[in-house]
Amino acid sequence: MTQARAVRMTAFGGPEALTIETIDLPAPAAGEVQLRQTAIGFNFIDVYQRKGTYPLPLPTGLGHEAAGVVEAVGEGVTQVRPGDRAAYMNAGLGAYADRRNVPADKLVVLPDAVSDEAAAALIFKGMTAQYLVKKTHAVAKGDLVLVHAAAGGVGQILTAWCKALGAEVVATAGGADKCAIARKAGADIAIDYSEADWPKRLLEATGGRKARVVYDSVGRDTFLHSLDLCAPFGLVVLYGAASGPVPPIEPELLNKKGCLFLTRPSVFPHNADPATFRANAEDLFAAIASGAVKVDIGARVPFETIADAHRAAEERRTTGAIVIVP
Repeated sequence: MTQARAVRMTAFGGPEALTIETIDLPAPAAGEVQLRQTAIGFNFIDVYQRKGTYPLPLPTGLGHEAAGVVEAVGEGVTQVRPGDRAAYMNAGLGAYADRRNVPADKLVVLPDAVSDEAAAALIFKGMTAQYLVKKTHAVAKGDLVLVHAAAGGVGQILTAWCKALGAEVVATAGGADKCAIARKAGADIAIDYSEADWPKRLLEATGGRKARVVYDSVGRDTFLHSLDLCAPFGLVVLYGAASGPVPPIEPELLNKKGCLFLTRPSVFPHNADPATFRANAEDLFAAIASGAVKVDIGARVPFETIADAHRAAEERRTTGAIVIVP
């Protein structure tokens, strides 16, 4: 039996709802791996779950992704060995911990070119970008792509990857500084969506052209504009709701806006099969190796002050990825 520190929640609420407990961690069971976690990823879904926007059975842990070193393996585990560096996502809630037992088939061994912090910062966000640019819509040379919240963790990866695939990228972000970050990530055009006339300014910047695909993680504040800024027969991809749930619409509205397609995908179904998950991860690692995807760690937060990561994200005080360091 090993001791571990882990975050537990007994009620939904603000960042103060996160408490750190010391727990007894048993030896890994058959098919499991015990991981000493060196870097934990943060994703905005953690905020939704903490607040109860996406309700969870209580009490619960929190967190979906982390990287670290394999310390022990259970019976039947052959794909990883003690001493291997590995990362995971979608191994069940509970990544907010310094040690954890996870199913071996949820792990991917890290190549030398990818550090533990980079893996924790990218494994969820990068895999989100991977399915968005390869599965939801196969971004191709010449596509005009609109990326909302392009200064955020996923937004920067998505912008850079679309550019590497030959697309023209129009980005939105909140404020001049974040627009500069979006341009640094590769955006051809960056529009400040905190200004009231931003949709008009965006169309002026593109010469009236609308996007073949719109990637919208903002939700309520941008969704109806996303429909207006999508080209006929184009695709609006709603993959988050940072500003709140989107208003309900009648399907007929999609017809009136230009025979649009609308989808609400998620990273987990795209990586539910272990073999598919590893193949998608290899695609991500190859994009990192080629320079198409770069890690941008905006903040490193000690495990003891994990609530600060939530406050900073909710107040939109961060750019890039947040990494929690045990």
